[in-house]
Amino acid sequence: MREIILVKNGELVLKGLNRNSFEDVLIKNMKRHLADIGKFVFTKSQSTIMVEPENEDTDLDDAAEALKKVFGIAALSRAAVCEKDIDDIIKTAKAYLEDELLVAKTFKVEAKRSDKKFPLNSPQICRELGGQILKAFHHLKVDVHNPDITVTVEIRDKYAFVRGNNIKGAGGMPTGTSGRAAVLISGGIDSPVAAYMMAKRGIELISVHFASPPYTSELAEMKVMELLKKVAAYSGTITTYVVPFTEIQEAIRDYCPEDYFTLVMRRIMMKISESIAKNQNCMALITGESVGQVASQTIYALGCTDSATDMPVFRPCIGMDKEEIIRISRDIDTFETSIQPYEDCCTVFTPKHPKTKPKVQDVIDAENKIPNLDEMMKKATENVKRVFIK
Repeated sequence: MREIILVKNGELVLKGLNRNSFEDVLIKNMKRHLADIGKFVFTKSQSTIMVEPENEDTDLDDAAEALKKVFGIAALSRAAVCEKDIDDIIKTAKAYLEDELLVAKTFKVEAKRSDKKFPLNSPQICRELGGQILKAFHHLKVDVHNPDITVTVEIRDKYAFVRGNNIKGAGGMPTGTSGRAAVLISGGIDSPVAAYMMAKRGIELISVHFASPPYTSELAEMKVMELLKKVAAYSGTITTYVVPFTEIQEAIRDYCPEDYFTLVMRRIMMKISESIAKNQNCMALITGESVGQVASQTIYALGCTDSATDMPVFRPCIGMDKEEIIRISRDIDTFETSIQPYEDCCTVFTPKHPKTKPKVQDVIDAENKIPNLDEMMKKATENVKRVFIK
C-alpha cells in the first residue's frame, strides 16, 4: 500500500502573497531534518505539503518523528493513497486503519473534496464510508464531538488520501524566515528555553557562551553544548562562540564594588555578544531572563543591562514563572541536562547582597573602574572558540 505524509502548514496560510517563499523555506528545513532517513518528493497543494518517499523501504515512523520537530508544521499525518473511487476509498480505509479502529471505541468520518468533479459530495462520502466501517467493526460507535479516531478522506486532483488522527507538529514559523539573532546561552534552565522559543518564531540562531576556567570546568562547557544540541534538533545548526571570560571576571572582582559584580558582568557580556552578533549579521540578542527571578533581573537591573547595547534584546521568558519555564524545558528535553551540577560563569563571584534597584549611571561608574576594559573585551572577542552544533 502506497503511503505518504501530509503536512499542515498552520499560520503560513496567513502570509498572503509571501506564502510561497515561506513554504519554500519550510520544505528546505524538512529536507534537512529528513536527510539521514531517505529521499522524498515534496508537493505543495493548498495548505498542505505532501511528502512522498522515493524508496518504498523508507521508514515513515522515523520520518514522522523527525518532522514533528520542524518549526512551521502545525500538524502532520501518515496517509494511504488510493484511487478516486468510493469503493477503493472504503477498502483502503478499512485495511489501512484496521489496527486503530480495532482499539478505538468511537469514531467519526470527515471528508474534504477539493476536486468538485468527484461524484459524491462530502456528506455523502462520510455517510458511505461511515456505514461501511460500522458494518466491519461492530464494536464502534459514532461520536462526532470527541471520537477516539477521526477517519479523514481527502479527494485531491490525482488521488484520494485516507488518514487517521493528526499528529501535533512543532508549530511556529519556519526557521530562517525571521532573520538571525544571538542567544546568550548558559547552563541553566532558562536560556535554552528562550533559544527554542525564538527559533519557533522563525529566527535563525547563533549562540554566545562565556567560559571562565578554572572557575568553570570543561564539563560545564560540555553541558552547554549538549543543551544546544537539543535545541538544534528543532532549529537546525547553531554556530556557537565560546568567549574566554576569566580575565574580565577577575578584573570585575578586583575593581568593582561587590554589590555591582553581577550587573557589570551582564553589561560586559551584552557588549561582547553584540560585537559577535553584528559580525554575524544578527539583528537582535536573546536572553532567558524573567522579571524578578533573581536580583539581576529586576526591572531596574534589566534597564541597566539594556543600556549596554544598541541591539534589540528579546526575552521570551520575561513574563513567565519558573514552573512555566520548567514545563517547556521538559517538553524539549533540556531540563535534566540543565540541572546537572556544573556551574557556569554567572555563578562566579556572586555578591552576597546584590543591588536590586540600581541606577544606570552608578553601574556605569562601577564599570568604568576597570582599567583597560576595552582592550580586554577586544582580546576576548578575538580569542573566541567557534563550535558548530547540529
